[in-house]
Amino acid sequence: MANYRVLVSDPISEKGVEALAAAPGISVDVHTGLKPDELLKIIGDYHGLVVRSETKVTAEVLAAAKNLKAIGRAGVGVDNIDRQAATDHGVIVMNTPTGNTISTAEHAFTLMLSAARNIGPAHAAVLKGDFKAARKAYQGIELNTKRLAILGMGRIGTEFAKRAQAFNMTVVAYDPFLTQARADELKVELAATPDIALTGADVVTLHVPLTPDTNHILNADRLALMNKGALVVNCARGGLIDEVALKAAIDSGHIAGCALDVFEVEPPVNDHPLFSLNKHVVFTPHLGASTNEAQENVGIQVAEQLRDFFVTGEIRNAINMPSLDAAALAAVGPYLDLARALGKLLAKLGPENPDSLRVSYHGPLAKKDTGLVSRTTLTALLEASRPDGQVNIVNAPAVASQLGLDLVESVINAKTEYNELLVAELSKGGERYRVAGTIIGRSPKIVELDRLYVDTNIAGHFLIVRNDDRPGIVGALGTLLGNARQNIANLSLARNKSLGVALSIIELDDPLSADLMTAIRAIPGVLSATGVTL
Repeated sequence: MANYRVLVSDPISEKGVEALAAAPGISVDVHTGLKPDELLKIIGDYHGLVVRSETKVTAEVLAAAKNLKAIGRAGVGVDNIDRQAATDHGVIVMNTPTGNTISTAEHAFTLMLSAARNIGPAHAAVLKGDFKAARKAYQGIELNTKRLAILGMGRIGTEFAKRAQAFNMTVVAYDPFLTQARADELKVELAATPDIALTGADVVTLHVPLTPDTNHILNADRLALMNKGALVVNCARGGLIDEVALKAAIDSGHIAGCALDVFEVEPPVNDHPLFSLNKHVVFTPHLGASTNEAQENVGIQVAEQLRDFFVTGEIRNAINMPSLDAAALAAVGPYLDLARALGKLLAKLGPENPDSLRVSYHGPLAKKDTGLVSRTTLTALLEASRPDGQVNIVNAPAVASQLGLDLVESVINAKTEYNELLVAELSKGGERYRVAGTIIGRSPKIVELDRLYVDTNIAGHFLIVRNDDRPGIVGALGTLLGNARQNIANLSLARNKSLGVALSIIELDDPLSADLMTAIRAIPGVLSATGVTL
């Protein structure tokens, strides 16, 4: 029987479905065209969900999806998925940003050319028999040497820029993540703000996601910054443009026209104000990714991402947590088990109701992609306070925020006796407790408990005893455990002579009873005794 069930609720490439179904431990059901109530009835049976844009993954759906672990979106936009609800419920959301890059860039560029040369209206006029009139009416705009503003220089924006440069256009780009070095490499001007990019632009094309910050990013004020006779292209998301302001700018003659593949409300109403325009306009029904190649690519890509997540643990193109591909997973994989052990130890040994968790990296480990390592430490820590299974690797930061716990990551350049070292420290006010571990050979080891240096495994049943540094206490512990027929699998001792404190970590075959723990704490000189299962 399959370990994981995946529901494909929107049409994707048959090759994608086959790739999922062929994976060990995965079964696939294809049910497209489900109504919302139908999806609600069955979603609780599935561990994975594949959607395009038709299925709406609402908070209600996610609340009913008790077993859901991952959602794969065959495409870039995830507007149809309640990302916050997915995160709260611990569900990874992955999209496929590369599968339709070329198709969308080509479509956006085609829209720009079509609007500039009145292809749509001229075509309609020819079909109506107005051939001669159309030749006079539809004089075009030449794009050569025009100034193009690109808002959003991700994969699609970059491909658009390459094509525009081939048409001898000057390209200025705004993207909050675009560096000057990358802009120089792409041979585009870097604008610090959307306003700077749009000032003096002859064409603008939008390639940003729709968020509260980008909603109506192109408004009346920004349209006014563009040159008279400018064109507006949107093949990204409806809502990026204030359509009322755009219609007013075209009516005033300041903006020449627009080319839209997406609208604020889809499908748009038949009497949409922009549809009354008859020059320098072209409209298509959300066709940016609609090519045979793109549909095949995104279908296969989303299927492979879900397959690899369930089979190997790889996380690619996640939008609500750090991604971790095969190479990165191989690099930090051994430290994930260590991170879980350190988090569990801190939950038992650190201060209650902490306000800060610091995860520090020493040595070559600090240069690796460690985001998931830190999150794993946090998750293990929080699981101790929420044993109901309501915290996982996805929602751990949100849970920590609710509890007032800050996660801090740091890189330490100071040398240690270990080549690489992972340190986790829990703080509450001035009270701190730290644990550390490393990889010795191929084995993860715990090497420090609160500045006392030990050498112990990361899995098993452990008795951790802090005591006065004087003779007889370890012997008393051994005698008590022996009389209780508790077998000692491993023993690690540490001491701080200046403080007069010693530490014993005893690995046992079985966890200790409450009565035995009480007896251990009663041994003279024992300061604390904690049982931990890692």
